[in-house]
Amino acid sequence: MKLIRYGQPGHEKPGVILNDQQLDVSAFGEDYNEAFFATDGLTRLTEFVRANTGKLPAVAANERLGAPVARPSKIVCVGLNYADHARETGATPPPEPVLFFKSTTALIGPNDDIVIPKNSTKTDWEVELAVVIGKQASYVEEADAHEYIAGYALHNDVSEREFQLERSGTWDKGKGCDTFAPIGPFLATPDEVADVDNLRLWLSVNGQKMQDGTTANLIFRIPFLISYISQFMTLLPGDIISTGTPAGVGLGFNPPVYLKPGDVVELGIDGLGTSRQELRAYTKQ
Repeated sequence: MKLIRYGQPGHEKPGVILNDQQLDVSAFGEDYNEAFFATDGLTRLTEFVRANTGKLPAVAANERLGAPVARPSKIVCVGLNYADHARETGATPPPEPVLFFKSTTALIGPNDDIVIPKNSTKTDWEVELAVVIGKQASYVEEADAHEYIAGYALHNDVSEREFQLERSGTWDKGKGCDTFAPIGPFLATPDEVADVDNLRLWLSVNGQKMQDGTTANLIFRIPFLISYISQFMTLLPGDIISTGTPAGVGLGFNPPVYLKPGDVVELGIDGLGTSRQELRAYTKQ
């Protein structure tokens, strides 16, 4: 099943995609949040959809899509998880996963605008495969990790490189800015993804292909990541793990290339759809 959330920001309604048609499931009565995943919501939603076949209202194709998961407790990201990306940034592939966080206020819909932060000159792009956790996970064994996966989604791990790398402290400063986590268009349950270890992922800027990689080149694969992260923190239902980006980010060019107002970023992953974001300058609200 593919889950969507649609409508204006802060007022999204739940939906599903069946046979390439967007359908409203507001009558199900729940948003796709921590409580939904924690109470076997996917199974209950499947039963609801089956019981209401042919009765669910259509969602217009031009409706705004929100992130497919309502605000999670945390977005945990993995850095330098593709060897080619590590090389292009001058880093050595790490002996164990590099972790950082994105703020939940960074979360936006797949086609929403990305706002270049105030005082930013080095806003960058990163196409990534995101994993959504389906049940509480603490000290998970790698062999059991698949039991904790609710699904997968497309993610643009937008990054401000000066904030991230040139300011003292952790990477989080350059990762958690508002609008820096466009996710979606949908969450695909594991049965919708043929081989998560062999998905093509790509990204273009203003029509020029910048990234073109495959999850086959992940240094640390998803079961290991879930197990590893759960040794340090409890993952809650609905939490998001973003698994890293392949080569082709703006930082890796010589000279580096960064995003400016009016630029358009488009990205996609096999089986997980595509998204499109336009860049705009920060303005005081």
